[in-house]
Amino acid sequence: MIISAGKNEIFNFATPIGVGLINSAINLTRICLFQKPEFLIFIGTAGSYGNKKIFDIIETSSASNIENCFLNKNCYTPIENIISFSKDVSRETIINSSNYITTDKEISEKYLKMKIDAENMEFYSVMSVAKEFKIPTLGIFVITNYCNENAHTDYIQNIEKAKKLLIERLVEKNILKEING
Repeated sequence: MIISAGKNEIFNFATPIGVGLINSAINLTRICLFQKPEFLIFIGTAGSYGNKKIFDIIETSSASNIENCFLNKNCYTPIENIISFSKDVSRETIINSSNYITTDKEISEKYLKMKIDAENMEFYSVMSVAKEFKIPTLGIFVITNYCNENAHTDYIQNIEKAKKLLIERLVEKNILKEING
């Protein structure tokens, strides 16, 4: 089953699950309870912390939920904050998720030091639900922006091209038969 966040990232072949960690968890849990998908492919956009370029495509099964305060040692968590279906996480691109979008280059550099390359608001939630239901999951993301002061403007400017690139990748991988929006 192909899923996406929705809102600006709607595709006629993907089921929208909602924007952010909470809405996506609630809606994906409902889907998993009633439709019981065998496999999930979450498609969407991501912001780069600096190593990935605009319009790069990332495929990964690893997500983290690390908040900016953790990077400054101002908070802690008792819960697991990295989830991966990969046998070798060290070779995987890790996508961080938060309900907040990073707009500070210095914070982006701290994520890179932790080997986290990009952020997407929903992927950790998707991976958490998938893990609970034991559903293999792949995330496919197109970089639309860098995580800096221009993040939102660049996202808006690049979203349409990113959606086309996602569709092309799905066709290339034989996940979709033909190009359609």
